[in-house]
Amino acid sequence: MVLLDIFADPICPWCYIGKRLLDTALQRHPDHPFAITWHPFQLNPDMPKQGMDRRTYLEAKFGGKTQAAQTYAEIAEHAREAGLDLNLAAITRTPNTLDAHRLIHWAGIEGRQQAVISFLFEAYFQNGQDIGDPDILRAIAERAEMDGAMIARLLASDADVEDIRARDAHARERGVTGVPTFIVANTHALVGAQPTTLWEDVIAELRGGAPQGTRLQ
Repeated sequence: MVLLDIFADPICPWCYIGKRLLDTALQRHPDHPFAITWHPFQLNPDMPKQGMDRRTYLEAKFGGKTQAAQTYAEIAEHAREAGLDLNLAAITRTPNTLDAHRLIHWAGIEGRQQAVISFLFEAYFQNGQDIGDPDILRAIAERAEMDGAMIARLLASDADVEDIRARDAHARERGVTGVPTFIVANTHALVGAQPTTLWEDVIAELRGGAPQGTRLQ
């Protein structure tokens, strides 16, 4: 297998688009060589624990209502081209994603990362749910056939909080400055939502005997 490490944040629309484009390639080539692991990268590491009003956040980030609307209109168009229909009007809060990243980490231990990542994106971008809410995260865990009661207990604790923060900081030290970032075989970095055709080319090349790497820690 060839390692594919993905740095992402579940409130990043480009990460959602990038995942869909990658998934399309993987579906077309079910014999692909990738062993995929998702890694934490918070777009807003200083976000208050309770999150903040979505409109306030976007206008501050993009320099006003008009600029925010233009930026997200372009994102929505790219999403439609990838086969996604973002329900941006349903999103009222921008959450702190630390707990979502903890859930992704725990899902990885159980081999359920792909499902949890998909459900987090769906909950946020299609259902407008607050994925910083522990009840929402528990429901997502249960949907992915994880133990909801255990996840609730873990979320109520500080379990793996410092580990997630340390891994996020390590990614930045390694040069990750934005997401999604895909690292193939711990050697080749691809930044941004990559076209399905590019992934198909990568798969074809890897089938020709590209070197394998060592999983990031």
